[in-house]
Amino acid sequence: MRRWYGEGPLHFVILAVSLAVAGYAGVRLLDGDWFAITVWFVGAAVLHDLLLVPLYGLADRALRRVPGIRRRSLTNTLRVPTALSGLLLLVWFPLILGPDPRYERATALPGGVFLLRWLVISALLFAISALWRLTRPLRRRRSTADARLTDASSTRG
Repeated sequence: MRRWYGEGPLHFVILAVSLAVAGYAGVRLLDGDWFAITVWFVGAAVLHDLLLVPLYGLADRALRRVPGIRRRSLTNTLRVPTALSGLLLLVWFPLILGPDPRYERATALPGGVFLLRWLVISALLFAISALWRLTRPLRRRRSTADARLTDASSTRG
């Protein structure tokens, strides 16, 4: 099986089950307004590939040209929370902009909270990233000290 498929049988079973679950979810999703959902997915793919990917590249190139941000670790401090925040925006875009009145009727949940929640989560992502960046010298010193202790103990034994 490994020669034919490339992985073991357990991997194949897990992949088959996940595809079956995704297919079931797709059938359930398209059971309602299938045309609008199809237009949404196709439009999202086209919008992402033709508009957003070039914008990502330009923004990344512009970020690397800012003085003092040439190092990859500093660039990633901004890249990671931006990507995660953008992904959340992409997934929850209709609800963040203001949900359809059908949303509250169908779920009995308030619909006007998504913009604030997305902003708070995005702020937390940037704060965690900045905190991670600020504690990097401490982590580096600790790993250097641990390496010295390991080297010292290995030369004694």
